[in-house]
Amino acid sequence: MGLAATAAPGRTPSLEPLTRLVGDDLARVNQRIVDHMHSPVALIPQLAGHIVAAGGKRLRPMLTLAAAQLCGYRGDRHVALAACVEFIHTATLLHDDVVDESDLRRGIATANAVWGNKASVLVGDFLFSRAFQLMVADGSLEVLRILSHASAVIAEGEVLQLVTANDTATSEATYLEVIRSKTAQLFAAACRIGPVVADRPAEEADAMEAFGLDLGIAFQLVDDMLDYSARQAELGKTVGDDFRDGKITLPIVLAFARGDEAERAFWRRTMEDQEQGPDDLAEAQALLRKHGALEETMERARRYGEAARGQLARFPASPIRDALDEVVAFCIARGF
Repeated sequence: MGLAATAAPGRTPSLEPLTRLVGDDLARVNQRIVDHMHSPVALIPQLAGHIVAAGGKRLRPMLTLAAAQLCGYRGDRHVALAACVEFIHTATLLHDDVVDESDLRRGIATANAVWGNKASVLVGDFLFSRAFQLMVADGSLEVLRILSHASAVIAEGEVLQLVTANDTATSEATYLEVIRSKTAQLFAAACRIGPVVADRPAEEADAMEAFGLDLGIAFQLVDDMLDYSARQAELGKTVGDDFRDGKITLPIVLAFARGDEAERAFWRRTMEDQEQGPDDLAEAQALLRKHGALEETMERARRYGEAARGQLARFPASPIRDALDEVVAFCIARGF
């Protein structure tokens, strides 16, 4: 069965079923986020509120809420822990934008573009600290272990991306390690928390963690493909940001490995030396098409998506399981 089959015939896969099923809990999460962004230092809620208000799908905290529901949890610990997951995510976004020297996120000026790098880094630190306060208040050493481990791995992924930036010799294995750490690890932690708070067997916690990890990798692979795709423009986003930044993503790794010496010289000039002319993005897109790099990146994303769906099969059929299944389909469908 193809991924698109998880949505009703003729309907594009979406997050709507998941949002509907966890909507009440998500409203409580959003309130918890607002409450814990408060500080007598006015710049902190101002800057933190800017990035939180910039939107985003709240996918990671929704996964925590959904995993808890899937495992039959009846308490309310998952609400604060979902807020904790979103604080970690938001802190990493603030730090990411400083490292990447980004001026825009989702079409809105980044916090560092408005308030400067120093304020963004420090408020990111504040949000990490708030996340740890929420973990401590939960009182579970296992939850603290899961989320503190995820935070450390995310930071390792950021540093690994930094040291491999603009390096066309980056291997596929190194690229996958970056996205597994930087993106997928928080998906995995967000999903594992649900069965842990529900006190389910380790096998279920492992299955949800594997689901989150595979989903996170698929999600990032699609993002990396979209950066060079006409589909990106249809979504109202800028095409070629990764190219302009010299980010080595899977499409580049594949095209570089398959290219002749003249093509490799092009990639070294544009990605390593950052010498780019007005026609170079179009040339890069042509080379990616020539070597089937975008199609292959999508195929890898599909495979990770199927692996994620396989983990869900361990759980009894239910509306929330169907909604999580559709989340996978939604993540893949963004590429078409």
